[in-house]
Amino acid sequence: MSTAITQFRKLGRTGPEVFPIALGCMGMSGMYGATDDAESIATIHAAIDAGVNLLDTGDFYGMGHNEILIGRALRFQRDQVLLSVKFGAQRAPGGAWLGFDGRPAAVKTALAYSLKRLGVDSIDIYRPARLDPTVPIEDTVGAIAEMVKAGYVRHIGLSEVGPETIRRAAAVHPIVDLQIEYSLISRGPEAKIFPVLDELGIGTTAYGTLSRGLLSGSQPAAAGDFRAWLPRFKADNLVRNQQLVARLSQIAHGKSITQVQLAIAWALAKRSSIVPVIGARRRAQLVESLGALEVHLTAREIADIEAAVPAEAVAGTRYDEGQMRMLDSEK
Repeated sequence: MSTAITQFRKLGRTGPEVFPIALGCMGMSGMYGATDDAESIATIHAAIDAGVNLLDTGDFYGMGHNEILIGRALRFQRDQVLLSVKFGAQRAPGGAWLGFDGRPAAVKTALAYSLKRLGVDSIDIYRPARLDPTVPIEDTVGAIAEMVKAGYVRHIGLSEVGPETIRRAAAVHPIVDLQIEYSLISRGPEAKIFPVLDELGIGTTAYGTLSRGLLSGSQPAAAGDFRAWLPRFKADNLVRNQQLVARLSQIAHGKSITQVQLAIAWALAKRSSIVPVIGARRRAQLVESLGALEVHLTAREIADIEAAVPAEAVAGTRYDEGQMRMLDSEK
């Protein structure tokens, strides 16, 4: 690949420079059904070999399994990557969502466990996975800031929060990036959130660029695949959404690329401050996704894609009703 295509992107004004695509590791810990640890580790190594230097995880992915897996993969390669860790989600042994804990003591306890599971001395970007409605964001970010001062964390990020929360958090400590769902059919952040990020010099790590596989044509099939509970994958909604995916596939075919590559290339072309977080679980998926770096879209092509696959035409919300109500980014 040419240097121009793989030019690194800086996470905000104060953050590190990263490869234009990050590897999201959630799917390696059972969220989409059965996984293969050996293939997961091979995929992580292949990503690093390709130049990817940002790995994203959460302490609640597989209830620690994901961090342990990454720790195994990075045993001799820690200095080659940046680790982004989300914390605070509370889950029962059966996987049920119990809420979020952003209290300062919980922040520091979660960090201590993550450092141990990952086998590292510090975490590059540490972020609350959601907003705790019972704890001021100033307290949560303030606790992370103390860990920055102590050397256990290098940068602070946020996840799925709205403009007011972003401003309040940034007033306590510099924020390098907001992690939020953003794709061709999930374009909500464009209206109110992206302008605030631009104003404050905060980058974006965009997950769900393929809408959890919807834009790739993937469907929930295996036991344990949480997408079966997502509105966009249910019954009539899925049928309607597949019509949008067919349009995307047709455009991609015309460019001799896959719809996966087109969807990722669209996100990369929209804003230079965006780093798509790609949830490849297998090396073949990784190779396909990285092929998006070879795709160049003109402003006209971007407009044509958005006209063919309008965000307002998607059927169903990105999470179920209960989760949507809890998202500060949707308020």
